[in-house]
Amino acid sequence: MSAETIIGIDVSRDWLDGFCLPGKQRFRLQNSPDGYARLLETLQSMPDGLKVGFEATGGQEWALWRVLISMGINAVQLPPAQIKAFAFSMGKRAKTDQIDAELIARFMVVRPEAGRALPDEKRQLLRALTVRRAQMADARKRLSAQISARRKQGVSAEPEDMDSSLKAFPESQISELEQRIEGVIAQGKELSAKAELLRSIPGIGPVSAAMLLAEMPEPGRMTATEAAAMTGLAPMSHDSGAMRGKRVISGGRRSLRHVLFQAGLAASCHNPVLKAVAKRMKQRGKPHKLVIIAIARRLVTIANAVLKTGLPWRISPVV
Repeated sequence: MSAETIIGIDVSRDWLDGFCLPGKQRFRLQNSPDGYARLLETLQSMPDGLKVGFEATGGQEWALWRVLISMGINAVQLPPAQIKAFAFSMGKRAKTDQIDAELIARFMVVRPEAGRALPDEKRQLLRALTVRRAQMADARKRLSAQISARRKQGVSAEPEDMDSSLKAFPESQISELEQRIEGVIAQGKELSAKAELLRSIPGIGPVSAAMLLAEMPEPGRMTATEAAAMTGLAPMSHDSGAMRGKRVISGGRRSLRHVLFQAGLAASCHNPVLKAVAKRMKQRGKPHKLVIIAIARRLVTIANAVLKTGLPWRISPVV
């Protein structure tokens, strides 16, 4: 075991449950500014080489993350799917905040290279805006489905203009958010340059480019396999002995995967190289959804390569 002091923290809405290695101390503090202050007092008394980790929890960890980084403490965000897989490998089935904190700490010992660094302020703002846009897009989809279902059943007594007014609200919010997203990207020289590179790829538009930059700041620094796994588009094997199970995709960042699926649909029709790939797969009898997932995975690979080289996409005979 490394001599480095490792602290795993399970972040919930109200509490911070921690576990320290190698000392195996536990603590519980409020997830609040007072709790952060008490945590910092404890951490500052520890030896150099301290590292703190916590799972991505939908944003509940960001305030703590910013405080730790501002105080010069090495703090990383870890993928929940990897922690879950590690728990299964350890034979852990029970789940409590205290157990999760210990699992996070032990995972960091085994996988010291894992973890995501805190994005800069512009990326943080971009992520907040893209998350909100995704939420509004989901709300729009649910609302449209509800209105359509009521009308098909003949139970809606609401006038057409009321339905139109309901639909107009999420549309206006999405439009406003997209304008703000464009503004944030335009204000950042690095973000703007990367967005331009991504949009050079047929199939990747403003929304998918923004999501890639916000949710996946690692592109250009990863291998093609790592990029696909990060988005949840890498096929996972389910083999044992002579048995060959069905490959499925799982994990990754859900909102990014959803947007990339839509980008895959567009690329299968409009990207001259990927359109040919999609056609060949369909001729071999591959299901439509599998084809689009494969195209989306290739888009991520291309996006990663484009950002790594800093050169716009060009038609190539090899994908």
